[in-house]
Amino acid sequence: MRKLFKFLKPYGGAVLAILCVLIVQAYCDLSLPTYTSDIVNVGIQQKGIEEKIPYEISGEDFGHLLLFVPADKQGTVEDAYEESAESYEYNGTVLRLKEEIRNDNDRIQELSEILGRPMLLCAGFDSGSEFAVEMETQMKKQMEEKMQEQIDLQIEAQLPDFDQMDIYDIFGQMEDSQLETVVGEIEEQFSSMPETMVEQSAALYIENVYENLGIDLDQKETHYILKTGGKMLALAALGMLASILVGLLASRVGAHVGRGLRRDVFRKVVGFSSGEFDRFSTASLITRSTNDIQQIQLLTVMILRMVLYAPIMAAGGIFKVLRTNVDMLWIIALAVLLIILVVAVLFTIVMPKFRVVQNLVDRLNLVSREILTGLPVIRAFSTEKYEEQRFDKANRDLTRTNLFVNRAMTFMMPVMMLIMNGVTVLIVWIGGHSINDGTMQVGDMMAFIQYTMQIIMSFLMICMISVMLPRAAVSAERVDEILTSDTLIHDPEDPAVFKKDGKGEVVFDHVSFRYPGAEEHVLEDITFTAKPGQTTAFIGSTGSGKSTLVNLIPRFYDVTEGKITIDGTDIRDITQHDLRERLGYVPQKGVLFSGDIRSNILYGNPDGSEEEMSEAAEIAQAAEFIREKKEKYQSPISQGGSNVSGGQKQRLSIARAVAKHPDVYIFDDSFSALDYKTDVKLRNALKAKTKESTVLIVAQRISTILHAEQIIVLDDGKVVGRGTHRELLKSCEEYYQIASSQLSEQELLQDMKEVG
Repeated sequence: MRKLFKFLKPYGGAVLAILCVLIVQAYCDLSLPTYTSDIVNVGIQQKGIEEKIPYEISGEDFGHLLLFVPADKQGTVEDAYEESAESYEYNGTVLRLKEEIRNDNDRIQELSEILGRPMLLCAGFDSGSEFAVEMETQMKKQMEEKMQEQIDLQIEAQLPDFDQMDIYDIFGQMEDSQLETVVGEIEEQFSSMPETMVEQSAALYIENVYENLGIDLDQKETHYILKTGGKMLALAALGMLASILVGLLASRVGAHVGRGLRRDVFRKVVGFSSGEFDRFSTASLITRSTNDIQQIQLLTVMILRMVLYAPIMAAGGIFKVLRTNVDMLWIIALAVLLIILVVAVLFTIVMPKFRVVQNLVDRLNLVSREILTGLPVIRAFSTEKYEEQRFDKANRDLTRTNLFVNRAMTFMMPVMMLIMNGVTVLIVWIGGHSINDGTMQVGDMMAFIQYTMQIIMSFLMICMISVMLPRAAVSAERVDEILTSDTLIHDPEDPAVFKKDGKGEVVFDHVSFRYPGAEEHVLEDITFTAKPGQTTAFIGSTGSGKSTLVNLIPRFYDVTEGKITIDGTDIRDITQHDLRERLGYVPQKGVLFSGDIRSNILYGNPDGSEEEMSEAAEIAQAAEFIREKKEKYQSPISQGGSNVSGGQKQRLSIARAVAKHPDVYIFDDSFSALDYKTDVKLRNALKAKTKESTVLIVAQRISTILHAEQIIVLDDGKVVGRGTHRELLKSCEEYYQIASSQLSEQELLQDMKEVG
């Protein structure tokens, strides 16, 4: 994970912008359940009445309400209302809440606390419930008995007709002390009532008050639902825009991370010495540059879209739940615990397989590359069946492991859905009892379900990422292994420069070399001087170290002991670019690049003229077959030069080196694919071109190096002979054995006579 964030570090500004947009998106998503709850609770159940106290009230209802307001608070309530000039269907006095109080939340809250219980009592008495009827009957009876005790029986006919009085009239005739006692007894009976029911009773009372005034509650309900729905649509639209913007930004950051990693890996690989290529196989490098970086890019997008978003949603959802219903918080904790348990089991099972998958992808690429590269040999030896079986085994191993991982992942989703649906049923069950007990409203339960799903989904997203993370982490390690690998060949911190008058004299001064990690030397104590205007050739049995020796000059490897100088300057003191600018290198196996003949010849000298290109082709004996082509030098070259023969490929490789005009030519067995006639013509033309340059030739054929001024014979990494062809025939047994296997006895005798 640390390496993944390391790759994201250069894009910190974009990540911060994404985080800000995610907060906006989370706010929109978390606000929607609240509005859904409001539509159900306020819009439908309360007829759109969201006021905590009545804003308009008839004088009669106001008087009834004041009956239950404590004496010391009545003045506060009376001062809050004024007579309204608006006309309603109600014919009596109408009072309205003063405008300055409507906009003062603190005053509204104060009045709500004062009028809360009185509105509850009035709502109860106005509802005509069994409790209200029973209380009214009981109070009438008590009032009648009390009055009969206080008046003379002779005026009994003048007693009030209690049957014609309502409960408010009875309360109105009570003394203050008696009224407080009765109200206190009633409130004591309601003391255990949940706050939710008190709020609902207040809304019910306000609804009755508005109906008495003739206010159109249907219109009020419709207006509230449309207003709240409009807010929900606006929030949904804003959330959608935020989601689109996050997707765009995350995709751009992911693409830039992928592009940057591919660029950095390519630059690193281009700077690899041969030692690093021995460590990382070509198939592995291709996999790391494509599949592994693709995994990192994919997870980067998911981190920015999901991993950053999930904690925000989880924290916001928990905050909202705490404000909705704390009693059911244990349900969320249970769901999260189950999800973590399931993911932990899967994580333990699947994680070890991700590294296996990447290694199997490497293996499949390696087998595919070997088969495609060696297809002619496979056909020649009729081993197609064997190679098919080898590829099929690598393919089946990868498929089997991928199936195991995917089956484990597909098992996760049904279990998660079971947990989520089970949690929903549990919430409905517990919430239904709470609604029945009056401690919760229907809208609150709906909001709780939505918040719970958001919280669970947030943890689910984090858990899903945690399961995917190991594979991306493995990919990140593999890519980082390349980026942080130590390159064996380094440019000096304070590089030297070649002498301006230097001609390209190459000196090996007691050079020894062994491959990185090897115990034995491949080359041991090699000393010679290759002078400008002369040809120095290297010959020896297979594995004697000829190609390794010339590969030390362009610093494909660095010497283990001793030093190599060009014009007296140690090549390790020169930058690799300056060193290789002076070299013309033709590898043992001709390499061409897709393009055309012109681009391949001028590959090392892109600013070269047409004359230089034609001259190089003439010297390399390539002009003849180029002229036969329809498009001449613009003739296309396929990838790897597959549309030209081996000899043509080798001649174009030689032409490429000639067109560069180097001071030092290195031919690593570059004439092996040429026929004898072409070989002779090429060497004669090359002799004239390289008369002021140093030429080093690795050869297997004696005929190629017969006229070399210096021939060095190698055997098992050591110099066993040095001299001209004729000198070596007499002084070096190893050279004589090679010559006798290639030249006729007559040619050998003639050459030895000339020496003698």
